[in-house]
Amino acid sequence: MTSRRAILLSSMVIVLSAMRAPAEEAPAKTAYRVGAARVDITPDYPVRLSGFGFRREESEGVTQRIWAKALAIDDGREPALLITVDNLGVPERMLRDLEEKLASKKAVARGRVSITATHTHTAPMLSGVCPTLFGVPIPADHRERIERYTGELASALERVALEAVARLEPATLEWTVGRVEFAINRRTRGGPVDHDLPVLVARDASGTAEAIWTSYACHCVTLSDNRIGGDWAGFAQSAIEANHPGAVALLSIGCAGDQNPDSGVTGARHDVAEAQGKKIADEVERLLRMKRTAVDGAIDIRETRLVLPLDTLPTRAQWEERARGDGATAHHARVQLARLDRGEKLREAIEYPIRTWAFGDSLAVVFLPGEVVVDYSLRLERELDRGRLWINAYANDAPCYIPSERILREGGYEGGGAMIYYDVPTRFRPGLEAKIIDAVVEQIGSRFGAARRPRTDTGS
Repeated sequence: MTSRRAILLSSMVIVLSAMRAPAEEAPAKTAYRVGAARVDITPDYPVRLSGFGFRREESEGVTQRIWAKALAIDDGREPALLITVDNLGVPERMLRDLEEKLASKKAVARGRVSITATHTHTAPMLSGVCPTLFGVPIPADHRERIERYTGELASALERVALEAVARLEPATLEWTVGRVEFAINRRTRGGPVDHDLPVLVARDASGTAEAIWTSYACHCVTLSDNRIGGDWAGFAQSAIEANHPGAVALLSIGCAGDQNPDSGVTGARHDVAEAQGKKIADEVERLLRMKRTAVDGAIDIRETRLVLPLDTLPTRAQWEERARGDGATAHHARVQLARLDRGEKLREAIEYPIRTWAFGDSLAVVFLPGEVVVDYSLRLERELDRGRLWINAYANDAPCYIPSERILREGGYEGGGAMIYYDVPTRFRPGLEAKIIDAVVEQIGSRFGAARRPRTDTGS
């Protein structure tokens, strides 16, 4: 295992702010200000949807409106900003571009923004995310509308961020954890799952919920029709907002790379997705009636940028052999050969930005890019204090699946097969799990390493 000292020396660790909070037993003292906003990001024109390679026609209507939502939290020094997006995944370049724009307007400092995607498979394709998904070239007119929507989404992210910051008002933060059980391990019957449902609520001075943020480790693949929508995550947000008029409901996804809904992929069974969303909303309601833990302390945001090496690349002869015939594997190989013919080098590693938010000693929130498998959240909950830990995936970039060492050895779709859809030339080299775990522990382990209390609630 790579030592934590080596990770510290070899990774670029950016400490964006640091301040310890009062002891956990003390009442909350941080005078937070909170602002929340949402912006409709539903296109008014047909556009190709991402997530399923068999859908090659542009969208055929709208099941649900889709949204970008923002939660700004100011700890008295400067805001931190969370944005959730109803999309398969948001690339890092959009995060960095947004941070530059917000910093130039003195709204949010660089490095204090995190973007998570709901990973719905019924939202528009974005430029650069799963570019070889369909196994065939994308027609020029389809590419034009994908680029158009990508630009419109970038503008919407800036707009929702600025609106949230403009609405900052005094507020309190509380969190707790419940349980929802419709996620299953899609690789192994009875395999590992993470059914936790963390919930954070921001209340204004009158005690009214201004924002409710939750996350769950499950793929948004209940729906596979060719209509725009948010899948179960979209229905969950709508139900939470219906229960709390005026509040903004935000939803992120946990380590769900190998987790699917127990319904399976249902096509156009919107009633099934709606019922799953209601399970989320009902558990949120139950938790909000119970005791919750106050969130307190200055927001310490840290980032570690890892380089995760890929395995040995195929030779040109191997690419040429794979390129014969039809199908996604052949198309992926032809894309790699075209790069070689242009004199370009194929990627040999994936850059991987890990970001954490620590609210004093009360709560640590982890943001991991990509389709992270459940082994990571389960391991981090063992190595750190589970009672003060919240782990999100599909955050700040959409590079590919992130397998554990176990899944890398086992192979299969999450272990390497899915790389052809993300336009990554080959699977990862062994060793990535230790690097990722050690980087998270290096960032927050000094405050969140020892178990200090159980979680407030683990469900019924």
